[in-house]
Amino acid sequence: MSNQSNDQINTRQRASRVLKVGVSVMFAAVLSACVNYAGIHSDAKTAEPQQYATQQSIPAEQGHWPAANWADQFGDAQLKALIDEALKSSPTLDQARARVAAASAYSETAKAGTMPRVDASYSLTRQQFSSTALVPRPYGGSWQTENKGLLSASYDLDLWGKNREALKSAVSQLQASQADAELVKLTLTTSIARTYNQLARLYVLRDIAQQEIAQREQIDRITAGRIATGLDTEVERKTAQANLATSRATLKALDGRILTTRYQIAALLGAGPDRGLQIARPTLGIGDEVRLPDNLPADLVSRRPDIVAARWRVDAMTHDVKEAKAEFYPDINLSAAIGLDAFGFGRFLTAASRTASVGPAIHLPIFDAGELRAQLKGRYADFDYAVATYNQTLVTALSEVATQLADVRSTDGQLVDAQNAQDAARQADKLALVQYKAGLTNQLTVLNADVNALSADQAVANLRMDRRDQQIALASALGGGFVDASNASDPNTPAVAAR
Repeated sequence: MSNQSNDQINTRQRASRVLKVGVSVMFAAVLSACVNYAGIHSDAKTAEPQQYATQQSIPAEQGHWPAANWADQFGDAQLKALIDEALKSSPTLDQARARVAAASAYSETAKAGTMPRVDASYSLTRQQFSSTALVPRPYGGSWQTENKGLLSASYDLDLWGKNREALKSAVSQLQASQADAELVKLTLTTSIARTYNQLARLYVLRDIAQQEIAQREQIDRITAGRIATGLDTEVERKTAQANLATSRATLKALDGRILTTRYQIAALLGAGPDRGLQIARPTLGIGDEVRLPDNLPADLVSRRPDIVAARWRVDAMTHDVKEAKAEFYPDINLSAAIGLDAFGFGRFLTAASRTASVGPAIHLPIFDAGELRAQLKGRYADFDYAVATYNQTLVTALSEVATQLADVRSTDGQLVDAQNAQDAARQADKLALVQYKAGLTNQLTVLNADVNALSADQAVANLRMDRRDQQIALASALGGGFVDASNASDPNTPAVAAR
């Protein structure tokens, strides 16, 4: 009897093993017949700043990174006030903040997809049931009022991390949007500072134009005196008057440019044109000494908001690829519901009207005509584009730093020669005027010396303003005081994970 029982047990065990093997074989066969992503991959890789040769063009000079208040170095309180005003009222920044809010809402939606869902519903339906269908008499063929109230819950097991990857992608996109907002902020403050410097340039050129008018008025008076003594003719008088009229026209043109520049600043502030009329003449100083910080290429990736935004988008695309891969695997959703369902109102709240359901729902893609593979290829294309955008952004950033530094150094050298030329031209102008008044030279010599002195004054003024504009642009190229405090993935990690 005991041997017979053991034989029966062994038989059942063998049958169980055979059943398990059969199920495993069937499951493997189903999976092998399902769609897959074999052969779809990417070799794109984000670049490292150290791989670019920058030792000569971007030397380490033991300088400091720009602070968030980098514009204060010029010592103009009005510029600081204008920047603060723009940061509070600019519609451009409002647009950036709205984009961040939208990205934040999207990440919250993605987070909700990883959590259980509970819903409640109630319906009241008046319906005539068919007498020849599933509903028997006395309800079949009659009008009935159905009351139905349900409390339901569902939860996606997310075995392959599809929802979790979607959440990570949304969070990375949020981080990218926040970096974009910082880029908009930096662009706005830089534009205000550079336009304000342009206003300062126009005022200096206006001063030079006024001095030139006074100079040419003096030449006109001297010419009139020389005509009285017979040393000059009306030709020289008309020439002097023509030059004087040209100088006055230049002054009026500068006044027009000053007015339009005020309007430009007002627009950057997010205000009406009349706000620009209230701006006083700039009193910008020289600013700090220009020296690049050490370890610049490596640290630049966390100092430039555009690079940070590009890196976060690579990270987001990495998670999008993983999400697309998870679509190839079975999706299991658990659901349960409990409620009341009854014809009429009298029995709705009774125990007999109770209804309940519970069970899993399994979705397994077997044949989709290549839809999932095409979707994954599209995600990889987006990933490749994000990597290429990051690499190009890094190259552009390094080029901008090197270019602005070269411009600053070149302008410094030009200023030395331009100031020497200015001193010589002014002395020649004064000497020519004295000799002309004394009758020792002609008007042509005076006018040539005057034009040379005017050009020298304008050249020095423009170089000084260019130098400050380049200094502002360099501060912007170095990130303008932005520091990425987030913990984005290592630049190489997304590429490895996607492959």
